Amino acid sequence: MLGRMQLSIGQVAERTGLSVHALRFYEKEGILAHEVHRGPGGRRVYTEQDVDWLRMCVMLRMSGMPVQEIRRYTELVREGDGNEPQRLDILKEHQDRVRRRMERLQGCLDLITRKVGRYQDYVNSIAPGAVGT
Repeated sequence: MLGRMQLSIGQVAERTGLSVHALRFYEKEGILAHEVHRGPGGRRVYTEQDVDWLRMCVMLRMSGMPVQEIRRYTELVREGDGNEPQRLDILKEHQDRVRRRMERLQGCLDLITRKVGRYQDYVNSIAPGAVGT
């Protein structure tokens, strides 16, 4: 790890938006692409590469990918070259799920927008000039 920036668990938590507890959970669940090294006193030491990986994992979780699926993807990455088709399958399946979810959410947003418009029109009609002041 010489030559690479070394980050504490607190610094990584700050950079990724994950709690220290969540970082330990991710490590325990095998979601980190590389083994977390230990510094003096046994404290975890991370690299910028770890931060980048964790940011991607955060995005995958925010988009609804289950932890076990992220773990499977991580295992494939750790195995190295030769399993790119499996990695692609995992990501494409998730991409499809996210697209379907976005379509459902767009329908929800359209309904809410129509309702807001109707209420806005009504409120404006009973108290002209009061809204937005």
